[in-house]
Amino acid sequence: MNNNRKVMSVTKFKPRFSLQSEALDSADADVWAVSDRAHELADKGEDVIFLCVGDPNFDTPEPILDFARARLGVGRTHYSPAAGEAMLRRAIADIESKVSPHPCNPDDVVVFPGGTNAIYAVLSCLLNPGEEIVIPEPMYIGYVPICDSLRLNVKRVACPAQNNFAFDVEAIKAAIGDDTRVVMINTPVNPTGAMATPEQLRELAAYCRERNIWLVCDEMYSMITFARRHTSLRTAAKELDNIVVIDGLSKSHAMSGWRLGWAVARGPLVDRLIEFAGATIFGCPQFIQEAAAFALEFDTYFVKQMRDAYEKRRDLIVERIGRIPGLSCYSPEAGMFVMVDVSQVAHSKEGNCGQAFAEALLDAERVSVLPGAPFGPSAVNHIRLTLAADEGELSRALDRIERFVTAGSRQAS
Repeated sequence: MNNNRKVMSVTKFKPRFSLQSEALDSADADVWAVSDRAHELADKGEDVIFLCVGDPNFDTPEPILDFARARLGVGRTHYSPAAGEAMLRRAIADIESKVSPHPCNPDDVVVFPGGTNAIYAVLSCLLNPGEEIVIPEPMYIGYVPICDSLRLNVKRVACPAQNNFAFDVEAIKAAIGDDTRVVMINTPVNPTGAMATPEQLRELAAYCRERNIWLVCDEMYSMITFARRHTSLRTAAKELDNIVVIDGLSKSHAMSGWRLGWAVARGPLVDRLIEFAGATIFGCPQFIQEAAAFALEFDTYFVKQMRDAYEKRRDLIVERIGRIPGLSCYSPEAGMFVMVDVSQVAHSKEGNCGQAFAEALLDAERVSVLPGAPFGPSAVNHIRLTLAADEGELSRALDRIERFVTAGSRQAS
């Protein structure tokens, strides 16, 4: 035995992390601060009403659950192909073909564990660090950490509240420059519920193709529309070689926790996406994919019931907000949210009225809402209310909001 070995001094371990993870940490810093505090209050027994998350308050339909149980019972719990199970890819292709003049082949479809993961995969395959992506805002909160982690140069295009956050093709085209590699849009939009028209989609698709730019469209809320039907980018575009469509079942079939989404594209990009999926997720669970295929073929009556309920809730919020002095909102065409302008009743030295209102509302009335700033500068004076609560819960929350605003106006007078 050698007793003469030197004993190395033990120093404190200092962890070092990647720039990607640091970007994710900073991007998420303030987004859920109000919501996190609301959950802490609820855990202490406080009566908190949550109007912050876009998770459907409907359960997945029982026939879909039964089908999933049956597939579990026959052992569908093994690895699946990186691109997705053939049964699901066919079902998605059939749906896409029914609504588009362009046939969709199952080979055009790649399955991912959720729409957000599909977006991450698509952008990872299309962009290098430092390259430019153009995105209209207000935008889905999840885009920011994805782009930050990939170290992309994000050019935001304002869709102002004074125009009801309307989709603005001319503004998007004006933002596109020589360095732009990708334009990413969302219709219907989370959080505003705005929808692009077929003509707008066709014009933008053609313009991007002329400039040799990819056009990615997130259509996660495609089945939750009110006044008019959703038009897919694949339906509107004349050519599809620069087009990518993202969709899933989280909202349409109340399957958010199942984590199932997909990308539809053409040509070499599909091969890249399959390689990316094989390297990162190694396939989604078999029984979930097969239940998703069944859901797409399932009677659409459930989807209609849910959509009708959301429309009633939207109307309730819009009507009640319209009666509260100092608050205003427009009636969204689609989606699960209503954006409320609080700039007349909230004050912030930093100019972030939505954040100030959300924090004060939680303190005073125990209602949790999302401030608008994380969705983009155009929403900084707004809060987002979700439709994922029944009418009774919404009425209780709106009573509290009205009481809060009324009390504030009395103190100011």
